[in-house]
Amino acid sequence: MQTRIQKPFVLAAAFALTLFILACGFNVSTANIADAWMATDESGSTRVTSYNPSDVFYAMVDLRNAPDSTSLKAVWTAVNVEGVPANEVINETSATMGSGLLHFKLTNDSLWPTGEYKVDIYLNDKLDKTLTFEVR
Repeated sequence: MQTRIQKPFVLAAAFALTLFILACGFNVSTANIADAWMATDESGSTRVTSYNPSDVFYAMVDLRNAPDSTSLKAVWTAVNVEGVPANEVINETSATMGSGLLHFKLTNDSLWPTGEYKVDIYLNDKLDKTLTFEVR
């Protein structure tokens, strides 16, 4: 005995699946961070991995294939720094933009304590890059 699937049932299932997919609100973005590095200035021309205590920190992000609504976030952390609890978040900055070069800047009114730092770069709320650096 052979069972035949009714044509209306197949159409209803296909329609329900289509509604489900649309309701999930998939967001397919080709935005990506092509490169990220630490620098000594906002143009990003000099790449570094260490700073002097009086320096300004610049985290450079080269964002590609990104719509203007792409969100980026930099979370700055003192990983192993003299006089600071281990892995303490010291600053967080967000930006919304399209493709291009962006710099996140971190300053200090006094001298930076010596030690190891990092900045986590988030692309659309997902961790994408981690840049490590030190102050000597």
